[in-house]
Amino acid sequence: MSTLSKEHIKQLVRENNFQSVSDVNAYLKDIFKDIIQELLEAELEAELGYAKDDVGKKKIPIIAVMVIHQKK
Repeated sequence: MSTLSKEHIKQLVRENNFQSVSDVNAYLKDIFKDIIQELLEAELEAELGYAKDDVGKKKIPIIAVMVIHQKK
């Protein structure tokens, strides 16, 4: 895992206009939330074999298909 360079950190501070520790904390909380969301979506995609927005590749169990056709 890599860490941010001092220049990158300075750039983040300038771009986000941090005025307090609370500002930094809120920023880190948002980034952490986004990272966790991406990790969970990647894990789900790996488990299911398709992305959540990739409707065409969904594997429907044969039982579900049979039930759908019986109801028609």
